[in-house]
Amino acid sequence: MDKFAIAKNGIDPNLVPKRTLHTGSQIPAIGLGTFGSDRFSYEQVAEAVKGAIAVGYRHIDCASVYGNEDEIGKVFKEVLDSGEVKRDELWVTSKVWNDMHDRVVESCEKSLKDLQLDYLDLFLVHWPFPNYHAEGCDITSRSPDAKAYIHEDFMKTWAQMESLVEKGLVKNIGTSNMTIPKMKLLLRDVKIKPACNEMEQHPHFQQPKFFQFCMDNDIQPIGFCPIGSPTRPDRDKADSDTVDIEDPVVQKIAKRLNVHPAVVCVKWAVQRGQIPIPFSVHQNEYLGNLQSVTKDPITDQEMAEFSQIDKNCRLIKGDVFLWKDDQTWESLWDLDDEITPA
Repeated sequence: MDKFAIAKNGIDPNLVPKRTLHTGSQIPAIGLGTFGSDRFSYEQVAEAVKGAIAVGYRHIDCASVYGNEDEIGKVFKEVLDSGEVKRDELWVTSKVWNDMHDRVVESCEKSLKDLQLDYLDLFLVHWPFPNYHAEGCDITSRSPDAKAYIHEDFMKTWAQMESLVEKGLVKNIGTSNMTIPKMKLLLRDVKIKPACNEMEQHPHFQQPKFFQFCMDNDIQPIGFCPIGSPTRPDRDKADSDTVDIEDPVVQKIAKRLNVHPAVVCVKWAVQRGQIPIPFSVHQNEYLGNLQSVTKDPITDQEMAEFSQIDKNCRLIKGDVFLWKDDQTWESLWDLDDEITPA
């Protein structure tokens, strides 16, 4: 790796919009994802983090299960040691994985050690299910120990999340891959309510009801797969999946702005109010995504057109977390507004 330095072709981080959470924390309105799926090495992802910070990113979305936090930690150390970027200018998120729901503090401390940080800006429960699946398995894999969502168990996990705030290890806590009925129960019982909810969001999967629920409850939506995740693992691809960047509305706006259709998806996400976390290891792509939120907004008419192209196409279906052999992925998502029973 080259020594860290601010890139001459970068964006002033002060030009990037911020969202203010109910805790008072300010989070950059776009981040860099670090899930390299099956396509890129840990070193490539870490190099992308370094390059992204160099061009102006100040929000990095990590997770223990991605397996690359120790590599990214070396980058954070180099960046902070350089004096070019201060710790309070960075927003770093991590997540507790499913097999650590009963050891949340241990998981957080491991992430902090790997990331070489004293605190996290945001820590999320990655999935509401404590269900383990083997690395590299296909979507038919089922753990014999898998179980349904059990609210009492999740609240024990959440109490540990709350303790992290009290210990000063994290500034904010949140959820990921939740549903409205699960979130209603959580909000009923929490001491510290989630500051953010990370959820799949892209033009062909807008989740309007859940998005509005989060906004109404002052929970900031963070959207993963913001351009339809073309590099997602092969096991997560289905013949019925649609391709956001091929949508005529997206393509028309891209042509008007003379940008890649992926950039239009990122623009739409930020203007709508969610925080996209696109992933790329290529500087031209992650720089283009960052530039997109600082200029040439999508028009009100074009935003209205976006609301008409939602295809309810969930890409990350979560099949491996199912707890019965005869279930389909829909059971994970409480589609009838009721938590799927055990």
